[in-house]
Amino acid sequence: MAAVLACGPGAVLSHRAAADLLGLRRSSAASVDVTVRGWSGRRTGIAIHRSRTLLTRDRMTVDSIPCTSVARTLLDLADVVNEAALANAVERAEILRVFDLAAMGDVLERANGRRGGARLRAAITAIATRPPTRNELERAFFDICVAAGVPRPAVNRWIPVDGTSYQADFSWTDLRFIAETDGFETHGSRHAFEHDRLRDQRLSAAGWRVVRFTWRQVMYEPHAVARTLAALSAASRAPARSAPRR
Repeated sequence: MAAVLACGPGAVLSHRAAADLLGLRRSSAASVDVTVRGWSGRRTGIAIHRSRTLLTRDRMTVDSIPCTSVARTLLDLADVVNEAALANAVERAEILRVFDLAAMGDVLERANGRRGGARLRAAITAIATRPPTRNELERAFFDICVAAGVPRPAVNRWIPVDGTSYQADFSWTDLRFIAETDGFETHGSRHAFEHDRLRDQRLSAAGWRVVRFTWRQVMYEPHAVARTLAALSAASRAPARSAPRR
């Protein structure tokens, strides 16, 4: 509120600061983002953004603090954060049920060639075409699948085996291939270790190939995971060779 008041009438919290206020993304920026119209002063600790396209419908009030609307905040955020952070903010807006596609179309139509406009459109498209996943690890793995150029997997599908069913993180039915993403918090106990091995054995006996990827591999070695997926996908497509005759 102090930053907004310091910038005069009509000023609104925006960009990273507004995203934090709206619950879309936490901000650790040293300065507070404020958008103004036509004001040319400076304030210590405030990152001032000037805009001639900020309309009444681009404004809202949260906790008595004037700020940019969700749609305008996402557009502004697209100018100052990377693609992954933007995608997470868009998805967070959906989770909070504050994502308004009509409002997004309105701000994008008025983006006037802003770099953030193209990035925001790409983020919305990616979210719309990505199937629902359960956590950040699975979202990251699905994005790796897309980058690797492998067929789109089914996500969290139940696989029937011998009268029971196992939920596979990612599966390719035609390839009879399953990829599991293992976070230590859910797979690190002795019970989980034993259950996972028994599960993999039963799936293998039923003709499925099961490959596990760790949290560290997915989050820190995505290119290596992509190469492995591409190789496994190609190997699964290759026809089995018959044993040589003697």
